[in-house]
This record gives sequence, structure tokens and C-alpha cells, in this order.
Amino acid sequence: MPLDENQKRHFDKSKLPSRHVTVGPNRAPHRSMYYAMGLSEEEIDQPFVGVATCWNEAAPCNIALSRQAQATKSGAKEAGGTPREFTTITVTDGIAMGHQGMKSSLVSREVIADSTELTMRGHCYDALVGIAGCDKSLPGMMMSMVRLNVPAVFMYGGTILPGRFKDHDVTIQDVFEGVGAHAAGTMSDGDLHDLECHACPSAGSCGGQFTANTMACVSEAIGLALPGSAGAPAPYESRDEYARASGVAVMDLLEKNIRPRDIVTRKSLENAATIVAASGGSTNAALHLPAIAHEAGIDFDLHEVARIFRKTPYIADLKPAGRYIAKDLFEIGGVPVLMKALFEGGYLHGDCLTVTGKTLAENMEAFTFPTDQDIIRPTSDPISTWGGVVGLRGNLAPQGAIVKVAGLDNLKFTGRARCFDCEEDAFEAVSKRDYQEGDVLVIRYEGPRGGPGMREMLATTAAIYGQGMGKKVALITDGRFSGATRGFCIGHVGPEAAVGGPIGLLRDGDTIVIDADEGTLDVELSDAELAERRKAWQPRAHDYQAGTLWKYAQTVGDAEKGAVTHPGGAAETHCYADI
Repeated sequence: MPLDENQKRHFDKSKLPSRHVTVGPNRAPHRSMYYAMGLSEEEIDQPFVGVATCWNEAAPCNIALSRQAQATKSGAKEAGGTPREFTTITVTDGIAMGHQGMKSSLVSREVIADSTELTMRGHCYDALVGIAGCDKSLPGMMMSMVRLNVPAVFMYGGTILPGRFKDHDVTIQDVFEGVGAHAAGTMSDGDLHDLECHACPSAGSCGGQFTANTMACVSEAIGLALPGSAGAPAPYESRDEYARASGVAVMDLLEKNIRPRDIVTRKSLENAATIVAASGGSTNAALHLPAIAHEAGIDFDLHEVARIFRKTPYIADLKPAGRYIAKDLFEIGGVPVLMKALFEGGYLHGDCLTVTGKTLAENMEAFTFPTDQDIIRPTSDPISTWGGVVGLRGNLAPQGAIVKVAGLDNLKFTGRARCFDCEEDAFEAVSKRDYQEGDVLVIRYEGPRGGPGMREMLATTAAIYGQGMGKKVALITDGRFSGATRGFCIGHVGPEAAVGGPIGLLRDGDTIVIDADEGTLDVELSDAELAERRKAWQPRAHDYQAGTLWKYAQTVGDAEKGAVTHPGGAAETHCYADI
């Protein structure tokens, strides 16, 4: 229902950023431009609310975001704000995957955060609602919110509906694995074509607990999104009501001066890491949570994330390791059901503030854990007693590494190194079945600096699984893995090869020992042998010596700290919200 006049907020513009573009005789030229766009004097006198989306025609993840922005704007207007819509980019991993385009993916997270920041700063907007759909756009939007520190609400654009193939639900993961099955001769041309035509039937982000849905869960658990807003599939009209409510909520936050850094604290970051582990979520969260923390000046690196992962029970039976998809979770109550289970089990900090203006514990009072379902288990009866994603460390990864263990039967693997200096070479070998059971495929020079851009390796891992070899080999990389990856696949190995990390010193035949139970990743080489190899190692030049990827490689830091590109909140002398 629309708000009545008595519910509208009235604000003192002299305390808001938009005073710099709307107040006083000197701002007459600025106001004239707003009149040119049809704004009234009353609207110019109200707070300006940036409504940012990653709408584009690159992929189904983003195609419904413009519609949701209109609903958000209506909510902000009803509550006394003047919304100003703008868009930023998205690089969509499902289409960028498996070729050089994937080098742009992680870089896009920084561009999204930076371009949102610049739009807000340049026009002095007072508050922000960010709507995002694809993997990197979710953390990119949340990073900009924490960086700017104006009152802000995040909203996920929603998941895709499941496809149907041979009378069962499928996702994009099945298509990637179908490529491997086709190469192995176990799927026909016709079946692969039928699968690709039916796997993605609607707007929305990839349907399993891949990176987009993982970070959507994070948005609620960290407190930046309204409870329940992450759940509904993108085509559902109920998303529009959440969008409208987000517009109203941001005006409430502006009235109360509740800012993102009041919400994003060490405790709320721990809540976010907890929901990733409990849901068997994407390993990419181990990059994105440190990056969000960095914007607030909080040191919350891969090892802090892994510490939470280690002590969190895995309770969500979601793809890629489990049976269900995001739409199924929505139908039993959405992300609040998962949070309720964790909260009742004592795994979430209930005293964290959220965008409702209430604490997480107060929000949880509105929800009941449903017992007539088998998608989310209570913490007393977990799928496993520790998280679906774990950190590793050892002489092969002094800065750490990450692996998704959800769905793995065996948490230990010892094998022979088979080294590749780029993903294309590894994918070609896998396509030709030019590898053996017991191999540890090593893909290096794919880190943040060395790639540059830290590509995901879903095409390769899915092909391995499609060939029926997913449990017979392991793969390690200084690059990343898609949230849809499954199998013994270890990413974020640091230091990366491009800076002389141990992964760059490996040779074919070296014995690699992985123990996810103990949290270790080692090569059976002495310190002396590694030191001797390091003397002979020479840095390599990548092929991107100009443009955005070159610029990114000059500024990006280690994966251990979130692969960030600037000093962060700890180095600030002031934040944008206080201009």
C-alpha cells in the first residue's frame, strides 16, 4: 500500500551530501538541469536516492533488474525521497567462462564498485539502493555501499527458474558437465542440444548455490538486505514488492542515520561466512567477504573466513553438491529458513544491526523453522559437522587456498603434478583425455596479477566431471573456481605463480598431498629444493600490457586479502557520507 502524507519523512538538506548540488543561489545552474529532467522544486528539495542496477542484455541474470528498479523508485518516492536511477556494468561468468573473456570477470567487481562510487560522488546522492544479479555484481554493489557509507539497502535480482531435461530439473552446471559427457562419448549431439535449449528457461541468476545465490544469502546474513528479499525467482512479481520495500527502507535508514558501517562489523562478517559454509556455497565468498570487510577497514582475510568455515555445520542440501536449487529454498521460506536454523543452533550473532533498523535476533522472531522439508536441516542433524567450504595451508600455499568439500566422499588426495601454465592448455588436455587417474592438474599463472584477472575454471572442472573422472583426479590453481564447480578442486593458491609462489615452482611428477580434513596443501619437496628452484624461476610477462587488465594487474593485491585494488577504509581520512 502507498504511504500517506503523514508517513513521508522530512529531512534537513543542510546535513546531506545533496546540499552541494541543490541548495543556495550558487546552485541555480545545477537545479536548472534537474528542472530539464522534469523534477519539481519539491523533488529537488528532497533527499536524492541513487538507485543503481547492473541491468544489461549480457545475460539472464541482469535482464529483469530494470523492472525492479522502477518498483524501488516508487518506494523511495512514497517515503519522501527523489530517486535517481543509474546503471553500471556486469560481466557474466556463464558467458565469459572458458575463454579469455573470463579475465574480465573479477576485474568487473572493482569497476562496479568504482563506477557506483563515482556516480554517487559526482552527483552528491544521499542514499543508495543497489540491485544486482550476476556473480561479481553482488559483492561489487555491497563494496560500494560500505565504501560510500551513506544509508544503503542491497537487493538481489533473483534466481532463474529450473530447466527440465529428461524429466528432471537442470541448471547451467548440467550444460557445462554435458560438454564433458559429450567429449567422453556418453552424451549424443542431440541430447546436448536439447539440454542447452532447456537449461535456462527464464530471467535470473544461475539456479544452484553458486556464487550469485551464495552472495545473495550473504546479503541477508550480513544485514544489508531486507529479510526474505533474496528468495523469489527473478520472474516473480513478489520481487517488485521487495524492491518497493527496499526503497522505503532506505529512507528509514536515512532518517535514522543508520549507515552500512554500522551494519557491516566483524560479527556480521562472521555471520556472512557462517551462511556460506552452512549452505555449501561458492569458494568465491572467500574473496568477496575480505573485500567487503576491507571497505570498512576491517581485517577479515581468507584465514578468518576459513576459521568460521571450519566450525560451521553444513546443513543445506543444495546444488552443486546436493539435490535442490534456489527456487526450492524459496518455496520453504527462503534464506530466513537457513538463518533461523543457524540462529537457533547458536551459530549467528543475534545482536548485529540490519537494514530493518532491528537486530538480526529481532528479525528472526518473525520466522519459524519448517520441519516438513528436507532442504535445510537443523544444526543438530547436519549433513556434516563442519562447513562445506574449507581453507588449506602448507608449503604449496603459504598464503592459503580454498576448497569446497561439500559432496566429497574423501577429503584426502595424493597425486602426481601435471602442470599447465594457462587454462586453455589444461582444457585441451582434458578434452583429449590426456591425463590419468591420480593426477593433480595444476593450472597456474591465472592469479589476480598473473592472469591477469584470476579466471574461473568451470569449463575444465565440469569437463572432468562429465567424463566421470571428478573423483579420480584433483585440480589446484592460483585462479578461481565457479560456484558450480564440484570435485577436489582447490583455488586461490597463494602466493600466485606470477610473483614466484611455490605453485610456479612445481614440475610434472612432483607429489602433491591434499588433506582437507587437516586443512593442509603440500608438495613433497624440501625447503632447500624449493629454494633452489626459486633461484632458477623467472617472472613472465602476460599478454595484457595496456588497457584495463594492465591497470588492474598493477594495483591488485593477493587473493588472501580479497584481491583488492586500493588501501580501503583503514586508510581514509574521511568517507563520502561526511562531505
